[in-house]
Amino acid sequence: MTLASAPVRAGPDCVSATIGIAEKLEELGARYDAAPVYPADSIAQIVRAGLHRTFAPVASGGQSFRDDDQRHLAMLDILRIIGRADLSIGRLYEGHLNAMLLFGWYGSPVQLHALKRSLSAGAIYGVWATEPPPGVAIMETQSGNVLEGSKSFATGAGGNSHALITARRPDGDTQLVIVRADDPKRADLSQWRVRGMRATGSGSYALDGLAIAPEHCLGEGGDYQRDPWFTAGAWRFAAVQLGGIEGLLTEIRNAMRPAARQDPVQRARFADAVASARTAYMWVRECALRAASQDPDGPALVQMTRGIVERAGLDMIEAAARITGTYSALDGTRIDKISRDLSLYLRQAGPDYARDCAAKAWLERDPWGPTERLW
Repeated sequence: MTLASAPVRAGPDCVSATIGIAEKLEELGARYDAAPVYPADSIAQIVRAGLHRTFAPVASGGQSFRDDDQRHLAMLDILRIIGRADLSIGRLYEGHLNAMLLFGWYGSPVQLHALKRSLSAGAIYGVWATEPPPGVAIMETQSGNVLEGSKSFATGAGGNSHALITARRPDGDTQLVIVRADDPKRADLSQWRVRGMRATGSGSYALDGLAIAPEHCLGEGGDYQRDPWFTAGAWRFAAVQLGGIEGLLTEIRNAMRPAARQDPVQRARFADAVASARTAYMWVRECALRAASQDPDGPALVQMTRGIVERAGLDMIEAAARITGTYSALDGTRIDKISRDLSLYLRQAGPDYARDCAAKAWLERDPWGPTERLW
């Protein structure tokens, strides 16, 4: 039994469904790492398990949870389990989950009904914000509004059915726009030549000339970057990264031969690795609960947590090399794949900047909470 399929805390049926497909996602992940194309079979597993619908708004067919705490803890478990199995699929699924939350916060009744129809057809969404200069803009023309520009590092470009993209409105505000994301002629994956996270297909996607009707605009200008949701939402990709860390820890343990298990130096290294993984888990879980309560200090906590997860990931990669030696670099091993994926995934979205923002917040006050503050 791998950690991807190992039992976790009892929870809603969606968690059990994720456990049920984890082993298959792990198997498919190795295949898509060897020959990177859009991981359609892995996504099909997600859809067949109903996980693409789980965190959609209830009006769009999403699951109803007892309360926000239960919902966020279910997110935590599902993101971890998928991350343990395959970080590339974890990245794709986290983007889809992000889109479902954005629909829940900002979607109109008409948009929620349209989302329900598309999810019934197996739609998978991404969220694309990164762009080369001058960025994506909404242009006013005599025949209506159109998009101009492209997105870069667009995860699932040409494979996902839809994406929520950010675009600059004529008034300068940032607008979320719903677009089709599956046109292979608009996708360019030629520059996505990477050692890890290969199956995410994070290439560029040209949006020039796409017509934009009012029903394609989600929410109002500036909604996408509204806090605490925007900054605090980074806990979700940290949860996927945590899953990779936990998966790598399990692979290290499985690879330790009797001689290594009898070596006090190697046991000490393993103990440090366990401590790193569990420390990261406790911080990410706390962030999930702060997000559930929309804690105004949630962003500062998440920014600190991102650094803690990064440190745990780097420590785990080093532990794998030191404890298992040459085996950790053998092509085709889970240790090698997770290490490559994790080393790239940890670079997401300016980790050093996030840690610096956290340090500034902690210098000003202790964001941990009014009953436990140190200053």
